[in-house]
Order: sequence, then structure tokens, then C-alpha cells
Amino acid sequence: MTNEQILNALKHVNDPELNKSLVELNMIRNVRLEGNHIQLQVVLTISGCPLKAKIQEDIENALYKIGASKVTIEFGSMTPEERAALTQSLKNETTADNGMPAMLRPDSGVTFLTITSGKGGVGKSTVTINLAAALAKMGKKVGILDADIYGFSIPAMLQVQDKPTMIDQTAIPVESYGIKIMSMAFFANGNNPVMWRGPMLNKWIKNFLVNTHWGELDYLLLDLPPGTGDVAIDVAAMIPQAKEVIVTTPHVVASLVASRAGIMAQHTKHEIAGVVENMAYLEESDGTKRYLFGKDGGEMLARQLQTEVIARIPFGQPDDRLTEGLYQEESLPGEMFRSLAEHFIL
Repeated sequence: MTNEQILNALKHVNDPELNKSLVELNMIRNVRLEGNHIQLQVVLTISGCPLKAKIQEDIENALYKIGASKVTIEFGSMTPEERAALTQSLKNETTADNGMPAMLRPDSGVTFLTITSGKGGVGKSTVTINLAAALAKMGKKVGILDADIYGFSIPAMLQVQDKPTMIDQTAIPVESYGIKIMSMAFFANGNNPVMWRGPMLNKWIKNFLVNTHWGELDYLLLDLPPGTGDVAIDVAAMIPQAKEVIVTTPHVVASLVASRAGIMAQHTKHEIAGVVENMAYLEESDGTKRYLFGKDGGEMLARQLQTEVIARIPFGQPDDRLTEGLYQEESLPGEMFRSLAEHFIL
């Protein structure tokens, strides 16, 4: 074996968070050979890298495949100067000339879906995580930006315990069920309330877009706060090409309130992708449907906004073996979310 063969083998081993080759990131240093015993140093982005064990396992597997009899790895961490250079390199790759992320360009190939509602309690976040999970299961690269700064809930619903890795001022999203996630929950002090006015909300939403290394994405879902406040207005300005999914229950009053969010989308020139009627009915074991919250509220809303109902999600019990909010793929709600995901792919 030669050093060149070793580096070629390690070109296919990625940093799990940055999804880039360890060799490309210059994280492989001081390679030494003693017969078939390979010794090397791995320089991590931070000393407490949470995926250190995964990196070690991947390196060992790659080197044993090319004939190593023993692999010895010494771990270190980048200097502040190296981290700063890496951060700048990541930003250069993903930032357009105006300083905003390149993924916000109309030709970036990223589909932005803003999930909104007129009021809370209609299952907007449930729709967000289940749609994202369905898209991820279909092989799409998916992220969720939990833009509900006051009422953040996505990490709790997906039972995410980890925090984003910070490389200087750049955050690497936490990944769960194949979904990249950023949320105010990662930065709040426990369950204490966030008490900010409009300018701070704008700053954090922009921060989540600019100072987060999302990597390659096909879809970014933004779980917006209910109503027509500052965050919804800011997102409309930052991402004019976003498509808006309006969530309501069948209740007439819920649909009436949701229409305000739709009318705002029309004013801000956002395309309305359609209406999702959540908690549409309860299906009994014999197939009988019970309309606990009334009927046809979603249809009424769709007519008012000149769009269509793209999904009617029935009541269901999330799979508590998974999370507090994800439905089993084989359940009736799971099938509906798979169909909804196909709607956005086709």
C-alpha cells in the first residue's frame, strides 16, 4: 500500500455533518505506514464532535477494505484559524453575490414550502413533519426550518435531543429521520418563552437561512407561526418563490380564520399550493366516517382562495415507537401524507 492509495480510499469517507470528503476538508493528516499497519491523524472541526465514533468506524472500514491489518487513529481538532477558513469556504459555496444563500435564487432547484394556518391548534406542525418525512422516504433531500419562533415544537415532536454543531458562527443542522432541522428550540433556554419584537424575529429568520449550512436540498419546509404577523411577512420578502400550504380543520370558523393567511399570500404574490384539511374525519373499523369537526370547511376555503384541497388527513394515532408526531407509513394518515408528497414531486 502507498499513501496515495490510502488517501484515495478515504476520499469516499465523508464528514457526516458536512457531507464532504474528509480528504477534501483536509481532515486527514500525518499518514504513516508500517507494513500493513496504517497510522493517521484526523483533525475534527471541534474537539467534542458528536459523530467522532461514526467517523472512526467509516475510516477503519475503508482502510480494512484495501488491505490494512491494523488502523490506529489519533484525533485532534482544528485551530481557530482553520475553523474560520472552513466556515468561509462553506459560506462561499452557498452564498450568492447579495450575501443571501444561493439556495434562495429562483434557479437553485430548491422547492420552498411554507406551511401556514390562520390559527393554532389545527395541526400545522404535524403536517410539516409528516410531509417532510414522506418526501425523505422518497429519496428527496429535505430540511425543516421551524420558523415559529414563539411556538417552536418541531424538535420536541421529532424527539430530537441533539444540538446543532457550531463551526464558528455557522450551524450544522441536526438530522432526524433523514430530515435536516433548525429551530429556535436549539437556542432557547429550556422551555422559557421567547419575548422579542419584529426586528429580532427578522434577524433570527435571516440567521437560520444565512448562517446555517443546509448543504444540498430538494425541499425546505418552513413551519410558520399561525396568522399574518412579522415572520410571515419577512419570509414572503426573503423567499418570494415559496409555495404556501394552508392548513385548516373542517370547522367553518377555522377555515374562515385560515382564509386571512391565504389572502395575505395573494397580496405578497406567494403561490398557494393548496389547502390541507387536517383532522378531516375519524374512520371507524367498519369504514364509517365520522366528521367530528364538521365537514367541507377545507373545500369552502379552497373555493375562496381559488385553489384546491390537496389532502384530507383523518384523525390517527402517531406511532409512539417513533415520535410524538409521526404516523406509521402503513396507517391511513401515513398513506395520505405519502400521496401529498407525491403531489409535490409530480
